[in-house]
Amino acid sequence: MTRLADLRKNYELAELDEVASENDPLRQFDQWLQQAIASGIPEPNAMTLATVGSDLRPSTRVVLIKGYDARGICWYTNYHSRKGQELAGNPFAALQFHWVELERVVRIEGPVEKISAAESDAYYQSRPLDSRLGAWASPQSEVIGGRMVLAANVAKYAALHLLQPPRPPHWGGYRLQPERWEFWQGRKSRLHDRLRYTLQSNGQWLRERLAP
Repeated sequence: MTRLADLRKNYELAELDEVASENDPLRQFDQWLQQAIASGIPEPNAMTLATVGSDLRPSTRVVLIKGYDARGICWYTNYHSRKGQELAGNPFAALQFHWVELERVVRIEGPVEKISAAESDAYYQSRPLDSRLGAWASPQSEVIGGRMVLAANVAKYAALHLLQPPRPPHWGGYRLQPERWEFWQGRKSRLHDRLRYTLQSNGQWLRERLAP
């Protein structure tokens, strides 16, 4: 059996320095995300979302980024889910992308808000029919008696809405507005590159190098 302590990897694919990096973290993120997509790695759009509940205990789960611009990073989910309830009580979160094959990590922190109903409607209608029905069928994060509950719910809502289910009122998008970004590039001898961008009161970004 392999000992976990013996699992090691050298990181030597690339580097990240202040001269080559973008002054705007959104541009740096766009560059890295597009490179991840172009590289063909599995699910480059997957990101870990961390929230904190009223008990002050953090929880994480993987969601998919569905949009990003100067306003922030977007994803969609059930508002009644655990993450939705935690965001309702504490509207701050952290995101993390880990592109293992590229030896890169991006971390993003900031406040979160629901996106507009119009934006949620537009995205919902762009989804495949089975995904639209799934949003109705799954009482996300609730205990259910078995998978047959989901199958029964799909059949119920398919009969009710046919081919045009409307967006459920409990389902829609969130947007995290970044206040802090960190870009991590693996380097040899564990002397990794870490650049942090912090939003200043004047709207500018302060870029700093962190020790690995």
